[in-house]
Amino acid sequence: MDFLHAYTILELQRLLREGELTCLEIAAGCLRQIQDYDKTIHAFITVLGDAVLEEARQHDLAGMGSDRDAALPLYGIPVGLKDLFATRGVLTTAGSKLFADHVPEEDACVVEKLKAAGALLIGKHNLHEIALGVTNINPHYGPSRNPWDLARITGGSSGGSAAAVLTGMCLAALGTDTGGSIRIPSALCGIVGLKPTCGRVSLRGVLPLSWNLDHAGPLARRVQDVALLYSVIAGYDPHDPASVDVAIEDPLAHLRHGVRGWRVALAVGKFFEAADAEILAALHAAARAFAELGARVEQVDLSWLEAAARANGQMTQGDAAAVHRERLATRPREIGADVLRRLEAGAALSSTEYALARRTQVEMRHRLSAFFAEYEILLTPTVPVPAPLIEGADSVQQAGQLTRFTAPFNLTGVPALSVPCGFTGRGLPIGLQIVGRMWSEAAVLRAGQAYEQAAALWHTIPEIERARKPGPARRRG
Repeated sequence: MDFLHAYTILELQRLLREGELTCLEIAAGCLRQIQDYDKTIHAFITVLGDAVLEEARQHDLAGMGSDRDAALPLYGIPVGLKDLFATRGVLTTAGSKLFADHVPEEDACVVEKLKAAGALLIGKHNLHEIALGVTNINPHYGPSRNPWDLARITGGSSGGSAAAVLTGMCLAALGTDTGGSIRIPSALCGIVGLKPTCGRVSLRGVLPLSWNLDHAGPLARRVQDVALLYSVIAGYDPHDPASVDVAIEDPLAHLRHGVRGWRVALAVGKFFEAADAEILAALHAAARAFAELGARVEQVDLSWLEAAARANGQMTQGDAAAVHRERLATRPREIGADVLRRLEAGAALSSTEYALARRTQVEMRHRLSAFFAEYEILLTPTVPVPAPLIEGADSVQQAGQLTRFTAPFNLTGVPALSVPCGFTGRGLPIGLQIVGRMWSEAAVLRAGQAYEQAAALWHTIPEIERARKPGPARRRG
């Protein structure tokens, strides 16, 4: 069955239960997409082809007849991982020569949760080296290419994950986000990506970039699938010092209840006006859609968030230099040029500069908390420009530009979702960022679902795939 990724995970699981589809067919379908497209797109570093097929066969032999199997939310669903998550017995490179031979002995906490939920691990995704960048132009494993225009970047650092999800090489993925690395590629590739609240998803077994800013979260083509993955991976981990024990609202329980009566803020002001005109037009069209859905939308000048973006950039580089201090000192020639520049800049950051950035973090958290006492959600562009060209791109310069609207919410730790909200005149995706108060992932996803249903953009596919047309699920036998 072609175009498996035109179906939601819940739809595929219904087909599995009804015997119209097998786990093996799903896995084989994703592997065909990898075979057809990945030599061009470079979404994967490692593909677990034989292993995923064998595991799919075992799933089929066991069947979904038992109550236990029927209750597994990701049963038979191929999921990919940014190559930053530890996977037992599987190469985990972080997109770097520094970890070219690294094979972990244990799974990351979230990988354990995926497997326990019945997911099939299909492979490890290409990323910006050590996650310190947002272009996914990787000097060691090749640049990930945007399926909408192969001359352009996917965004990063979870760029391979976004491209793989978009083209059906996997049906969902996990990425990480320190300054926008889930949301930026989601926006530039036209899929959905969630950065949960800081401390909501365990980082145990994830190679750190910043101990103070890192988040892990899901990417998928539809909000419902992102909500499903989030429900699997969220939760307190007593073995992760950054994990926070806060009750979790079921993100699927009220996903379709809409936003009628909500007070919604639309970000305006000098900071947000520094964006491409087509992106700003799409943002305002999305705000009108929320008003039509029954929300009360108000324009709010949030230019003060510029200080949060700047502080996040300083802390990211300073923390990354601390994490990789020994490798920076002893193996600098093995590090890509752009990442080396940023690590060296982080190492040169003075203690005064870092202390001021941390003070800005405290102040911005306080100010944003007061803001969200007035509003349910905030709407902003995810990124200020469409996907830039790969050729001639300066990854360090792009980091400052592409994280402009995402980084403030890493610094403050609040949840943020990117959903598709249209296309430029050149046919490049535009992302809408929906931000909520601390621990309000369910509300953010609910807003994303309401907008997604109103916009109905998920049917649009890249030119690279238009030679094939999705058809109905075929019945076996």
